[in-house]
This record gives sequence, structure tokens and C-alpha cells, in this order.
Amino acid sequence: QVQLQESGPGLVKPSQTLSLTCTVSGGSITTNYYYWTWIRQPPGKGLEWIGSISYSGSTYSSPSLKSRTSISRDTSKNQFTLQLRSVTPEDTAVYYCASMSGSWGQGTQVTVSS
Repeated sequence: QVQLQESGPGLVKPSQTLSLTCTVSGGSITTNYYYWTWIRQPPGKGLEWIGSISYSGSTYSSPSLKSRTSISRDTSKNQFTLQLRSVTPEDTAVYYCASMSGSWGQGTQVTVSS
């Protein structure tokens, strides 16, 4: 069974870059036809898709976040990463990584505050 674990700083200052890593175990991020996804949930709001990276390295981002988002991967470490630039307090949320098989990480709280 695929397991995912998010890691990264819990506090980011406004205008800085939020960087998170998802470490995958029990499966390879290069498995054919698999997609790996970042999702967030701001306090009191619903889930929001941020973006995904495919088994071949192609990336896809939400139109509303695309200008600030970069998703990449390190196949040697079986990890994929999220960078969100120029953050504001509205980017405060619980951030999740997930696989298309339905496995999710436990989520990590990121707060944007000075």
C-alpha cells in the first residue's frame, strides 16, 4: 500500500516561498499512469486542488495558483515537491499530498504570518 508523508516548515512569512516535500513509500512515483497531487484546505473552507505531477514528470496546476506554483520531483528519493511563491495569509492551510490510488498523507499545517 502506498504511503505518503508531507514535510516542510509550519510557518512562512508573507512574500516568501512555501516549500513542501512529499515522500512516497510502498510504490514508485514513476509507476506508469500514476499522478501525484497537492491539495490544501484553508481554515473553515473546502479542499482546493493545487496541482499534480505525472509519472513522466508532466505538471499541472490550478489556474488560480499557476503563476505562483512549481511542482517537481526527485525520482532518486521517490519524492515530489511543491513550491508556492509570494505567499500571503490567505495561503494558510493544511496541505496534503495524495496519490491517484486514493492514498493521502496526514497533512501538514502551514501558517503564513509575520
